[in-house]
Amino acid sequence: MFRLARFLKAYKKQVILGPIFKLTEAIFELIVPLVMANIIDVGIYHRDESHVLWMGALMIGLGVVGLACALICQYFASIASQGFGTTLRNRLFSHINSFSHAEIDRFGTPSLITRLTNDVNQLQYAVAMLIRLVVRAPFLAIGAMVMAISIDAKLAIILLIAMPLIVLALYVIMSRTVPLYRVIQKKLDKISLVSRENLAGVRVIRAFSKQETEKRRFRDASEDLARTSIRVGKISALLNPVTFVIMNLGIVAIVWFGGYRVQEGGMTQGEIIAFVNYMTQILLALIVVANLVITFTKAAASAVRVNEVLDTQPSVKEENSEEISVDIGPDTPKIQFEGVTFRYEQAEEASLEGISLRIMPGQTVGIIGGTGSGKSTLVNLIPRLYDTQQGKVLVDGVDVKQYSFQQLRHKIGVVPQRAVLFAGTIAENMRWGKRDATEEEIKRALVIAQAWDFVEKLPGGLQAPVTQEGKNFSGGQRQRLTIARALVGRPDILILDDSSSALDFATDAALRRALRKETQGMTVLIVSQRASTIRDADQIVVLDDGQAVGIGTHQQLMESCEVYQEICLSQFSAEEAAR
Repeated sequence: MFRLARFLKAYKKQVILGPIFKLTEAIFELIVPLVMANIIDVGIYHRDESHVLWMGALMIGLGVVGLACALICQYFASIASQGFGTTLRNRLFSHINSFSHAEIDRFGTPSLITRLTNDVNQLQYAVAMLIRLVVRAPFLAIGAMVMAISIDAKLAIILLIAMPLIVLALYVIMSRTVPLYRVIQKKLDKISLVSRENLAGVRVIRAFSKQETEKRRFRDASEDLARTSIRVGKISALLNPVTFVIMNLGIVAIVWFGGYRVQEGGMTQGEIIAFVNYMTQILLALIVVANLVITFTKAAASAVRVNEVLDTQPSVKEENSEEISVDIGPDTPKIQFEGVTFRYEQAEEASLEGISLRIMPGQTVGIIGGTGSGKSTLVNLIPRLYDTQQGKVLVDGVDVKQYSFQQLRHKIGVVPQRAVLFAGTIAENMRWGKRDATEEEIKRALVIAQAWDFVEKLPGGLQAPVTQEGKNFSGGQRQRLTIARALVGRPDILILDDSSSALDFATDAALRRALRKETQGMTVLIVSQRASTIRDADQIVVLDDGQAVGIGTHQQLMESCEVYQEICLSQFSAEEAAR
């Protein structure tokens, strides 16, 4: 947790002044029993009403000033904790956005979301408690003990006996509950996992009539959490009875032995009342300390998870943030792979091995192969979503590592396998590739992507709303909208990563015709499982187990590449494949 203290640098004033005001409140609270003792011993004993009223006004004054100090401390704690949480959350989000796909894959999206929200909230709460209570609670316990000793050292022996007993009770109970709180957090994660899977996969669950199975699965996870929570509750329920029994026995002892001290003239009745108040203050302060231990235990676990993300450095780093000049010759390939080998983290085998490939400007290149052959991996290396372990990827004759991210990715339009849209309007989604795109440019891209026919029929047209992840559109509509989004920016290179899988054959064919006609001069890479989608490409790359087993046109590959022949013959008749 101490490593995260750097995010409090901007709030030094609040971190310092907050505890000071809380300490002032605690001092006034320790004075109150002495004022009460004075009222009893002087005002009431001598029947001096004016003294009682004067001391009563003093007590009210102490209470008002203490309340003001507490509110000021609360104000400072709110500023510091909320500021800390906001700064840390922004830093964490910014750092996550610097990750390559490799780091995102390693942590997992759900885990990163949990760390960004729940874990930061735990730390934010811990900062608030740090300012408000970390100084006050121990000071109040120790101060009450010192004040009691100053009144009567002999009677304070009762407090010296009661205080360790209360501490022991707190330790025994907490030593059994704190580990269970960690277990509860894991079981809450299990419920979150089951809920997330059910909400995301509701269509699949219904398609297989697994509602009852999933209800039972959720119920089991919920009951497991309930059993652990009840166990913690039963143990925690002992805290108040045990501590209050010790405290009340201490009060009985104070009154009993204090009575003898009063008879002997060693103490006054008011001092006995003050002793009882100090006993109560010690108990309440120790209970607060116990709660603080639980809070900081949870916060420490969250700090480890947050630091794990912040300590992770992106494997794909921007080596140059400035735009570079590129000298493109007449024979310079638009894209070139030179002996490229790539292996995913913790994978036993390489996903790509020894890939060498030249793609000239304006060419349309199809990439085909079986599942897991490395098709998506190959195209993801071009915009540096991953970096190669061996070999180089060049764009316009320049190693992609020499470009700034902005310059490189401005050249490339990527349509990923999973069509992702963002909440807003269609026009806002279309302008991701070009902020100042006109409605005519957007319409042109939608026409090419075969999306204008349904967009123009929507209420509002381009201003029609898009819900979270574009769930108000079908799979095919989402794919066409994401293709249009990539086309709006008029990139030099267009990568379609199996982005027409949800389209019917007629729409797919119309899309390919429009792309050939309207994207002249643009280098297009089409990743597909359909041979019909890539058969007319200028060049086809056939991948098998991460290796390029064939490069050529459809006719050339039908004669020379066995893998390509198998793919085509599985989708066409022999006559159709030979055309």
